[in-house]
Amino acid sequence: MRQILTFSTGFIYKIKKEKFGIKYINIINRFTHLIRIKMDTARHYDNPFEDYPNATVNFVVNTATNEITENYKETLKVQTKRLIDQLEENEHQWTYHDDYSVYTGSAGIAYMFYQYGKCFNEPHYIDKAMELIRICIHRCRSKREITFLTGIVGPLTLSAIMFHSQNNSTTTQDIISRIKSLSSYVLDENSGLPDELLYGRAGYLFSLLFLNSNIFPAPIEDELIKKVIAVIIKSGNLYSASRRYKTPLMYIWHGTEYIGGAHGLAGILYILLQARKYLTKDQLEKDIRPALDFLQNLRFPSGNFPTAIGSHSDKIQWCHGAPGMTMLFCLAYEIYENKNYLKTALQCGELIWSRGVLRKGYGICHGVSGNAYTFLCLFQQTKDIKYLYRACKFADWCMDYGTHRKKIPDRPFSLFEGLAGTIYFLIDIQQPLLAKFPGYTI
Repeated sequence: MRQILTFSTGFIYKIKKEKFGIKYINIINRFTHLIRIKMDTARHYDNPFEDYPNATVNFVVNTATNEITENYKETLKVQTKRLIDQLEENEHQWTYHDDYSVYTGSAGIAYMFYQYGKCFNEPHYIDKAMELIRICIHRCRSKREITFLTGIVGPLTLSAIMFHSQNNSTTTQDIISRIKSLSSYVLDENSGLPDELLYGRAGYLFSLLFLNSNIFPAPIEDELIKKVIAVIIKSGNLYSASRRYKTPLMYIWHGTEYIGGAHGLAGILYILLQARKYLTKDQLEKDIRPALDFLQNLRFPSGNFPTAIGSHSDKIQWCHGAPGMTMLFCLAYEIYENKNYLKTALQCGELIWSRGVLRKGYGICHGVSGNAYTFLCLFQQTKDIKYLYRACKFADWCMDYGTHRKKIPDRPFSLFEGLAGTIYFLIDIQQPLLAKFPGYTI
């Protein structure tokens, strides 16, 4: 099959070179994509769950109240506690290394403990989270990694929120001052800093917005947020113009024009739209809206999105592909009231239901729990109980943690790759209208 794929790709190049009709190019493009879809089946299991509606629905969701049933909530609670006990029993395996990030390190696990403590009124876990986050701040020596997920700003942001919840205003203000002091590097257009969520300016912007949504009064000045937004948009304008793209915004990371949630255009647009109260009308209408339309037109025939411009990779995971796009286009629909945006989000949901039970595992970044946030997002947007039911079915898969997995991640207990992320999702689904994808949704 790979030989056929190589041949077809070469043939496309040949007919383009010899200027044969676009009709033939489209035929071969579709043929190549179908081959890649076939190859991609190795990435996921066939969805074993019966879709909504069916005879077992009432054991999971209450169609009269549009909520999860009390019995299912109890199952979630019991299984979440079982998994958190499993995580704690293996503490020596996730504290021995020097990763203090939210993404794969101790700060992400602290974040999960904090959420668990708040959700179930368990002060012990809030104390455990604060102890862990203090260690992260003390030992993290990163100076130029300025994002919420992978840099020092993540642990600092979480610690500010935790200390604020304990009414420790002095420590909170000191930490916020440290975060703001990094803005000079972020705003330096010659710093070489990328713009994407995981390692770039959008990740710093997320932290600023996250602080303002969790601390009152809001500690970050409007002017600083507007400056960060301006430099992100200017960077996208300049790069897009240099490549003559039919979009006012385009970005590059490590030589690749990614378009997904973690590294690319979609993630940047999603953070910018969540900062809409700080955006000008021109930024909304002349920069972001055309970029959304450009992105929407990159979809494969399957409805999924490529990982990057020119890529044929057809992954269904938050960092690359439909799951991260669902949240973006739901929000775009809220802001612009364009029904095509909602249609795109709903199509992503159907694709994820079909192909989202991944063989990679259960993680948030590239696993089943991350994909399940698609259904929580669609439930919040549409209030259609079908999506809550689907989220619960993916939760069923996640509660059977460790049984269905072909690959063990590098950080098997972390928030974005491992067990902590699965627990975080199982906590979130218990209050589905309040659920938010960590590090992505404010």
